[in-house]
Amino acid sequence: MFCAALAAGDDRRALILHRSPRAFLILNAFPYASGHLMAVLIRHVGTIEAAAAEELAEAMTLVQRATRALDAAYHPDGFNVGLNQGRVAGAGVLGHLHIHLVPRWNGDTNFMPVIGETRVLPESLETTYDRLAAALST
Repeated sequence: MFCAALAAGDDRRALILHRSPRAFLILNAFPYASGHLMAVLIRHVGTIEAAAAEELAEAMTLVQRATRALDAAYHPDGFNVGLNQGRVAGAGVLGHLHIHLVPRWNGDTNFMPVIGETRVLPESLETTYDRLAAALST
């Protein structure tokens, strides 16, 4: 999934917001909230233990940069930052370590995700991409 996005040749279509030598930022195609993105290591590494310190540092620097961009574009009240290592922990893409960054707002959990198991987002992924790409370029 992540390798296909890197090889796609069209970052906007692949939802890649930023590339760096060891990691990249990509929008989550199935977001929990507008602006839900991930910092992904380029090298295939499935665990924190197997990742190089430089890779982890670069991924966290991208999380920091993305947090600033999300603050500028969306003004969230907080963030969830985390990674799922292993299937039992909820990892959907095994073997490719990535850190989730989810903007949160006061009162953003309602009956739709809790009862209806449905997420309602106020904008398309394309609109989210454009807003964050602009915020990352400043």
